[in-house]
Amino acid sequence: MTSSTPNRTYTVTLIGAGRMGTLIARSLEADGGFEVVGTYDVDSADQLDVQAPATDLAIDFSNRAALPHTLAYVRRCGCALLSGTTGYDEAELAQIRSLGEKSAVIHSANYSLGVAVLRRVTQEAARALAGWDVEIVETHHNQKADAPSGTANMLLDAVDPAHEADVAYGREGMVGARPHGQIGMHSLRGGTVAGTHEVHFFGTDEELCLTHRATSRQIFVNGAVAAARRLVTKDPGFYTFDQLMFED
Repeated sequence: MTSSTPNRTYTVTLIGAGRMGTLIARSLEADGGFEVVGTYDVDSADQLDVQAPATDLAIDFSNRAALPHTLAYVRRCGCALLSGTTGYDEAELAQIRSLGEKSAVIHSANYSLGVAVLRRVTQEAARALAGWDVEIVETHHNQKADAPSGTANMLLDAVDPAHEADVAYGREGMVGARPHGQIGMHSLRGGTVAGTHEVHFFGTDEELCLTHRATSRQIFVNGAVAAARRLVTKDPGFYTFDQLMFED
């Protein structure tokens, strides 16, 4: 994408008609710099392949099942893509990253600025506290489909960037002593919790716990809209949330 034009309004295709999609549509309208041209969900995502009009930006907070149609749309239109859909496997994420060859693209499991700082602090703590036991606990509402959350996996990457550790996804039975270097990953589901993430570091006679609590989905919407403002001015490439917001 080329540099931003003063007072320009960017057209948006919104993929995801659920709670996040509704909040994003409202925030984009309130922002004044965007116009939502069309909204699609999983059931209508096939319209993205040929029928949907081209826009400057596609925002995807839908379901992994819609990914082939999102990919087809971005390739057809050459628009920027801001993706917040979770549950993708590595091959699917690689397809999203490949769009960066011709479009400005970002995918993040969490668009909260607070979570972005938590990830950075977690990475630093993991370096400083090498050898300590680490447990990651995430809590979400009872309607969340995937586990662990995308944010929890992002925090796991911060602790173990080389993916060398043994990860225990919950424990049951006579598991014995905790193996050195193992990372525990635990998912709690209940009620209407918007999202809580904790990273516990256990040393000898001391514990450090880093926590982020979301009390409303609006924090993720605010971060996504802020990222969208910056993304539409960028040249083609795959960007991280940190790169856009902190200019890393």
